[in-house]
Amino acid sequence: MEPAERLDANHELTLHEFPYIIQWREDRCTRCGRCTAVCPVHAIEPTVFSQRVVKSEGSVPTPTTVRSIMQGVRQVTEIDRYCTGCSTCSLVCPNVAIEPEYNPRHKFLFYKNKGGVPYKRGGRRNDPTPSTVDQLKFTRISMLTDPALDAGRHEFRIRTLLGRNLPPERLPLESREGKLRVRGETGFIPPVREIFPIRIGSMSVGALSPHMWEGLAMGVAYLNEVEGLPVVMCTGEGGIPPRLLKSRFAKYMILQIASGYLGWDEIVHAIPEMTEDPAAIEIKYGQGAKPGDGGLLMAYKVLKLIAKIRGVPMYVDLASPPTHQTKYSIEEAVAKMIQSMSMAWGFRVPVYPKISGTKTAQAVLNNLARNPYAAALCIDGEDGGTGAAYNVSMDKMGHPIASNIRDCYLDLVKQGKQNELPLIAAGGIGKGGNLAANTAAMIMLGASAVDIGKYIMQAAADCLGNEYNRCNLCNTGRCPRGITTQDPRLYRRLDPDRVAERVVDVFKSADVELRKVFAPLGRSTELPIGMSDALGVANKEIADRLKISYVC
Repeated sequence: MEPAERLDANHELTLHEFPYIIQWREDRCTRCGRCTAVCPVHAIEPTVFSQRVVKSEGSVPTPTTVRSIMQGVRQVTEIDRYCTGCSTCSLVCPNVAIEPEYNPRHKFLFYKNKGGVPYKRGGRRNDPTPSTVDQLKFTRISMLTDPALDAGRHEFRIRTLLGRNLPPERLPLESREGKLRVRGETGFIPPVREIFPIRIGSMSVGALSPHMWEGLAMGVAYLNEVEGLPVVMCTGEGGIPPRLLKSRFAKYMILQIASGYLGWDEIVHAIPEMTEDPAAIEIKYGQGAKPGDGGLLMAYKVLKLIAKIRGVPMYVDLASPPTHQTKYSIEEAVAKMIQSMSMAWGFRVPVYPKISGTKTAQAVLNNLARNPYAAALCIDGEDGGTGAAYNVSMDKMGHPIASNIRDCYLDLVKQGKQNELPLIAAGGIGKGGNLAANTAAMIMLGASAVDIGKYIMQAAADCLGNEYNRCNLCNTGRCPRGITTQDPRLYRRLDPDRVAERVVDVFKSADVELRKVFAPLGRSTELPIGMSDALGVANKEIADRLKISYVC
């Protein structure tokens, strides 16, 4: 080897620097080539090995050296083609001959920023430790003085209100001839929707594949029209297919408008032809996974369908600025955006903002509490997922949702408006798989409802991502499951009918589990919003911070 070649080899990485190492079994492999064909990042490739074998045969065995050529599979050591651990190779292997193994001693973050470009990824932050919400327990069990209910036989109504819920004395109503009428011509009654307390959070057409988004929408429609569960789904920024916008199913959709205003030309032009009002309008100011940062749909996901819905050319990056460019403060946003969106639908639709979890959340809340047209406040905590964000934003920025919701709820209590302005919690709900328990805990901390995103992707479409940075290719358009890609070769792997079936399964089981939690509290018709005396935790610091019982 020449000196220059040796120097070049000295700068190569070993497999031990990578987060996942491919374990390949030569004795099981049939060299069918399926694994190398389906790898979304081309982290493995077919190769030829030269093997030296020492043999000793015959009656007088004399050791001899034999060299043989063998075909096999090799893991690439290029940083741009690192194995993400998605295990798609294992799924297609007929002989269980290949499998990625997590390498806890990896040094991936030292090498990933080639060319001076910070590392971007999808998914969620790398934090496998139990979240605060997962540590909470339900410690108030009714016994003799306030008998518990039978969760299996008692009739429950697990519902919440989306919209400003004014007390009777503040409603502009009067009784005339035994009928309630609006007092005067300028009386305003805020629009309110009765919904299931678990919503499907904002994931756009474009961020999700057509099959995934269609499966979610079909599941939501079935839950409402067959199962009687009023589940609603947020469209995310980017609009929705026009045929859905003008159908009766629009009433199950929360239309999101964000700083890029993507897809809103189609929505505005469709308003006169809409047969149903949407469930609500969500104005996105921030996202918990990347607070203070704007959105981005990368060019290779902007194919023909997405370009048509959003009214943009194909193959261009679609960036949403960090703030709405026409509104530079929450006060101005309240005056302009919320009122203009309310006017567009004749004040029949709840309108509310979504913000990142942050220390300034209470300032936003106090401003909204004074505005009669603000319907709610959605706060997205640091454990929220994203389709594309810088790694440093996901891992080092944000505010935990539990304490943020608790602070805001106690602020409303001081103002006497805790039953008036709903708080919606998002960001890491169901992160450990405990969807109903997390939902109940957030409700008892003060939330009226919760949003789920990554959870429904994992439960309904078998997403491979996890908290060890496994897969997390959402931002690249190479999702091996076909969930977050616009590549037809990939999203055809996903069956929208099966996604819809799993969505229905998830919400029906969550409904049963919520009854199991609320029954011992003696609650069947009203959610225990803010009922923090029912919560306990074995961590003294968490107990003090959330003002709940310390139990050990």
